[in-house]
Amino acid sequence: MSSILPGAEVFWTPVYGTVFARRTEVVHRLRPGDRLILVPDPPDTFPANVWVHARGGDVVGHLSPDVNSWMAPWMLSGWCYSAEVVEVLGDDVASYKRLVIEVRH
Repeated sequence: MSSILPGAEVFWTPVYGTVFARRTEVVHRLRPGDRLILVPDPPDTFPANVWVHARGGDVVGHLSPDVNSWMAPWMLSGWCYSAEVVEVLGDDVASYKRLVIEVRH
């Protein structure tokens, strides 16, 4: 279970799914401080994910299931979040730990 409490104003979280569909190439282009775009799945998608996109639209991955469970519905109801890259680690690190972002409400 995530240690991030629902409704947290600011939190750091890893991005999942960064190794699929050439997303690793996108991760390699990212640097700390780069702004990211957060997009929830459409309504009636279950389970709904919040997708992380690089500027320009390339998909990077998605947030953890625990965070998605509350954040996706809140975003669909109008809540806005911003995100930026905190840390990018190399391919020698587990994929779900390579990219850490800061999310702000």
